[in-house]
Amino acid sequence: MNETAALTEATYYILLSLWTPQHGYGIMQRAEELSEGRVRLAAGTLYGALSQLTTKGWIILLPVDEASRRKDYALTDKGRAVLKAEIERLRGLVRNGDRVVNGEDVLRISGGEVLREEEK
Repeated sequence: MNETAALTEATYYILLSLWTPQHGYGIMQRAEELSEGRVRLAAGTLYGALSQLTTKGWIILLPVDEASRRKDYALTDKGRAVLKAEIERLRGLVRNGDRVVNGEDVLRISGGEVLREEEK
């Protein structure tokens, strides 16, 4: 996936969960909470995604206390930029949908030519 492609819902919620640094289990809980239960990440799915996101430079593994098994992750500046771009992309989708559903982007056909309502 390139950085301009749409994020999967799981990736979106993982990044959103990491707006503040979190450990793995915290990410799973926060993603489920933010998605209102739609996204439930299994441990294998989460850790595979964290590995990919780390490789892309979107997140980092924070320094670990050697006595602890807990791993904390944080967004990088690049990860924050990707997340913000995705939020803007999603806002655009909603704006376009609202325009059509609310009748603000009405098309009509005139002599075989499609015209926007404002071109009448």
